[in-house]
Formats: sequence, structure tokens, C-alpha cells
Amino acid sequence: MSAPSTDLAAGAPAVQGRRQILVTSALPYANGQIHIGHLVEYIQTDIWVRALRMHGHEVYYVGADDTHGTPVMLRAEKEGLTPQQLIARVWQEHKRDFDSFGVSFDNYYSTDSDENRVLSESVYLALKEAGFIETRDIEQAYDPVKNMFLPDRFIKGECPKCGAKDQYGDSCEVCGSTYAPTDLKNPYSVVSGATPIRKTSTHYFFRLSDSRCEEFLRGWVAGLAQPEATNKMREWLGDAGESKLADWDISRDAPYFGFEIPGAPGKYFYVWLDAPVGYYASFKNLCEQRGLDFDAWVKPGTKTEQYHFIGKDILYFHTLFWPAMLEFSGHRTPTNVFAHGFLTVDGAKMSKSRGTFITAESYVTTGLNPEWLRYYFAAKLNSTMEDLDLNLEDFQARVNSDLVGKYINIASRAAGFLIKRFDGRVQDSAMHHPLLQQLRAAIPQIAANYEAREYNRALRQTMELADAVNGYVDTAKPWEQAKDPANAVALHETCSVSLEAFRLLSLALKPVLPQLAQGVEEFLSIAPLTWADANTALSSQQPINAYKHLMTRVDPKQVEALLAANRDSLQATDAAPAAAADANKKSKAAKEAKKAEPETPETISIDDFAKIDLRVALIVDCNIVEGSDKLLQLTLDVGEEKTRNVFSGIRSAYKPEDLKGKLTVMVANLAPRKMKFGMSEGMVLAASAKDEKSEPGLYILEPHSGAKPGMRVR
Repeated sequence: MSAPSTDLAAGAPAVQGRRQILVTSALPYANGQIHIGHLVEYIQTDIWVRALRMHGHEVYYVGADDTHGTPVMLRAEKEGLTPQQLIARVWQEHKRDFDSFGVSFDNYYSTDSDENRVLSESVYLALKEAGFIETRDIEQAYDPVKNMFLPDRFIKGECPKCGAKDQYGDSCEVCGSTYAPTDLKNPYSVVSGATPIRKTSTHYFFRLSDSRCEEFLRGWVAGLAQPEATNKMREWLGDAGESKLADWDISRDAPYFGFEIPGAPGKYFYVWLDAPVGYYASFKNLCEQRGLDFDAWVKPGTKTEQYHFIGKDILYFHTLFWPAMLEFSGHRTPTNVFAHGFLTVDGAKMSKSRGTFITAESYVTTGLNPEWLRYYFAAKLNSTMEDLDLNLEDFQARVNSDLVGKYINIASRAAGFLIKRFDGRVQDSAMHHPLLQQLRAAIPQIAANYEAREYNRALRQTMELADAVNGYVDTAKPWEQAKDPANAVALHETCSVSLEAFRLLSLALKPVLPQLAQGVEEFLSIAPLTWADANTALSSQQPINAYKHLMTRVDPKQVEALLAANRDSLQATDAAPAAAADANKKSKAAKEAKKAEPETPETISIDDFAKIDLRVALIVDCNIVEGSDKLLQLTLDVGEEKTRNVFSGIRSAYKPEDLKGKLTVMVANLAPRKMKFGMSEGMVLAASAKDEKSEPGLYILEPHSGAKPGMRVR
């Protein structure tokens, strides 16, 4: 292949100095599969990395499996493997999935490596030398059957606040309280079922409460890119002189799979100490492979840049412990930390029973194109910590409309004519068409939006340009031009402008769709596209190749197969099929018995009631839903930053104007429901007679005056 030869300077991205950039994503734990929730982060990072590489910067993207800790140790034991055998297998699975989705790691490694052990020990000893490590005796839960101290998540019992059963040792999922595992009532070990005993052990702590840490972190937080992260950091730090920072327990007792602490037999580094050091271990391994100077990248004073992409749930570790560890162990600190939100599917948390707990492997094996998901996520991602939703209907519609209908369609409409009529060679004079100048002028801003992590803006702008190109083609009508030989010059121009526009759109999409971009480069017979190629154009000196389909549409049957595969996976991995069958029989028997019973409400416990989040809501607006004779659309203020949209079947009893400004009560934690008319984000409570036909009437609940939106109904 050869690069386009025509040089067009107008609209070229500004020349930037060559930067040296190290990028990481959070390390997936070696105790489970990669699912689409994980992929949000890796796709986000990969797009950013690819966009920066297209400027010609020296960019290294490294990752690793997070391999240490009690869960890995216990799972390996359960499967009859050594921990090393388990993590070697999981590494292969993770690397396969990342490769499938085009995640372009320069090095993907493991935290269970010699490099990580040496670096972790070095960081620890430097912190100890600087006075940041101390020991103290603490009392912990101990499993007398397994002869091991139990991490918080391996203890369950009754919540000390609300009494809910089967709650973890650190927080209650029913009432939201946090507590120490020693506060649990009737605790039991998740590992053996035994009642834990209390036992004292010496632990090692990183003195995060040291005034030097507080002073450093207050200055470091000012450089964070995300206001949400900065505000959260300041909340954790507290007011000046009144730091809320607590010392960090960095040790665990044997038996434990990890690195032993130097000079402390039977004591191991807590996984959260050696895991982030694993970023450097993976990079050090890469440096050894490529002959790079590791110290020149990680020591203070370097001009290199270092960025971490993470989920907002681990912001605490990456904006407090990690930069403090680096600062006081003689390393450079991160240039920035970028956090993203969580993923929901069809408006709700991923669910195994619904088939929406989707693994990366199942997505690929059911025939779905990974670049479809890359595009869909990118179209929703921005620089904030907002959550994003994978709406499967919208996924199909957006991919089919944007990628196939708007983008791919441009090439398919023009390539055939150019091959048959003009030997696959473009018309050089057409490369100066005003439409192409418009596209070239837009490329720098699209590139800037990628670097700013505003992918949704970059793609929205790209699709607006695709609309303009399609408008040009529709006006020129090459299919009509081709009917009359007298229109040969005009037809040549139309096809040439269309294919050059397609090249520029492909340039704009390349960070998101790298595999498709490679196919475009082969089709157009051009060198790999970079941002500088906004300056160039296709040339008559290099004919294009015959067009082959570059992307197909999403078939709804593929999505159905994906959901079915994940439901089937749940059934196939059921640990107790006999128990499930027995439960099914009992369920059927209960249904039969219920038919014979009078209609009386089933008794619930206080735990059941505590799960329902009832809130006072102000009806800000109310409208009739066109196409429905039962529904009203309510806009509700429940004391949150945004209003809620709720569809309620109360149209027979109320006119919209009767409800505006009234207070009511809603179920605020009901899973959002996708309806024909839109997403409903809760439920308004209303009273009616048992037999609505004989006693018509429907009455929404109204709190007394004085109640405020967002108040909890208890």
C-alpha cells in the first residue's frame, strides 16, 4: 500500500511535540470472566490510547491480571489446582477477550511476577525507611476450622443495625449501614460455615494519617481532571488541619496467596498494595523487552506522563493510597486519574437470570461484531463519572443507522462506479471540493474531543458530517448520472468526492473502529491513517481495490442468541441442579395451594419492607401519553439532581392539570422499565377498591403539607 500523494494543508491538526505517555487500566481480578461492564473501561482507555498514537506520540498501554488474595487461593483449592495454575488459565481467558475487542495492550502481564515482587518490596522498604510503616495488634475474626483469618467479605451474619440476615462483614445491603465485621450478630464463615472466633494478630500499617501525606494530597488533588473526583477527595480529606485520613492496613496473615513482607515471616502484602505496583511491574517487563529506560519514566522530575483509567468504585485507592505510596517511596506521581461510571443493561443492573450479565466471550461466540459494542459505548462515553446504559434495542438501531446506513453506505454507493467506469482512479481536481474542505477542517476538533475523553461529541460530529456527505450523494444522484455517458465527468467527481469523504470519515472513526479502519486502508490502498492525513487526499496515481462489504447490520436474532447464551450459562453452572428442581416442585405446589386459599396478603418481615425505598415526590409536570388511554406521564422531583420520568395508569381518574404541583409518594428504588413510550423510572402509589369494577375509584397518595420532595417514607 502507498500513502495518498496529494498534499492539502487546509484543516490540518496543529503539530504537537512528541509526548511520552504511560497509560493503564484497572487490573481485572484473576477470579472471574471479563464481562461487558469491564469492557467499558478497557474500550474507553483503548480509544484514548489509539487517538494519541495517531498523533505520533510515544504511548505505552500496559495491564495485568490482579492475582493475589484469599478468593484466588480458595478458588484454586476448590478446583484442585495450585494458585499459579488457576491464574495461568484465567490469564489466557482474559487476554483472549481483550484481543477480541481490539484492546491494544503493549504488554499484558501478571501481578504474580518477579518484577512485581521486587518493586513491591522496594516500595515498602522505602516507606518504612521514611517512617510511614508501623505495626500494631488488632483483633480479627478467625475461622477455627480452616485455621485462617477471614477478610470482611468472607464473614456473613445479621446486620447489627437492622437485623437483616446473610449480610457481609463490612456493610448491609438492606439498610446501607457500614460496620466492623466484629459487630455482626450470629456471624459465620463463608468458607467453612463455622462460627468465627476473635483472635489477635500483629498487622502492618501505612500511616496515611501522617501530616506529610495530608499536605501532599491536598496539593495533588487540585490537579485532578474531574470535578467529581476532586470533590470526593476533598470530602475524604476533610478540612485543613482536621484530616479524616485513617491508616491503611497493608498486611494479611498466612495462609494467603501473595508476596511475603520482608522481615516479617508469615505476613503478606495485602493485595491492594501490590496490585497498583503491578502497573509498574508490567511496564518494567515491557522496558526489558524493548530496551527502554524504566527509571527515566517513573522517577521524580521526569517529563513523561502517567494516566490511570479506573471505575469510580476504586477512586479511593487510586487518589489516596497510590499517589501517596509513590510520592514517599521515591517515584513520580500520576499525571491524572480518569474515573468512569457503572454500566446497566436495559436500565437495570446486569442480571444472570435475565441473560444480561453478558460475558465478553459469549458476545463473540454468538457472532456479534466487537466493534459494534466499541462504537455504542463510545457514543455514550464522556469525561465525567456518569453511569451509562446498554439499551439493546437502541444498540441495534444506532449501529445499523450510523455505521451501516450513514457511513458504510457511502463507500458502497460510489466504489462500483469508480471501478467500472474509471479504473478505480479518483479525479484529482475533485479533491478540492468544498464538502471535503469542510470535513478536513473538522478533523482537529474531533481529535481534540477524543483526547478530552468526550467520545460522544467526537462521534456526534462525525455522524453529522456523514449526513452531509449522504446529502451530497443524494443530490448528485450518481445512479442517474451513470445512465448518460455525457455525465461521465460529473459522475467521476461525485464518486471521487464520496470516496475521499469516506476516507476522512474513516480517519475520524479509526480510534473507535480500528479493525474496520484497517479494512478501509486495504480497500483504498493507502497507508495506515494518522491525524496528519487530514492534510492529504486520495490520488489518481493509486487505484482503489474492489469493494468488499466492510460491516453488516445487527440482526435481532443475534441479540436474542446472546441473551439466551447467558441464561443457559447460568443454568449450566448451577451448583445444585437437584436443589433447583426440588425448589421448582415446591414452587408449583405453593401455587396450587395458593389457588385454594382466600385472597389475603402474604406476611412479610421488616427486612422485606426495608428493601422498599418510598419517597415523597413533587409532580413537576404531567402529560397525556399519546397512543394510550390509561397512562399519564409524570415528571417527578424526588430531591435528586435530576427529575424522574414515570408512566402511571391513572388517566381514568385524573386530568394532567389536576396533578401538577401536588405531592405524592413513589417507589424510588424500583428497577427502571423500558416501555413503548419511553423509560419509566419508578412507581407512584395509588389506592383503589378490591373490585374496581363494582367500586370504581383511584386515588394517588398525598402526604400532608410540610413534606418535602425526597423525604423517606418509613
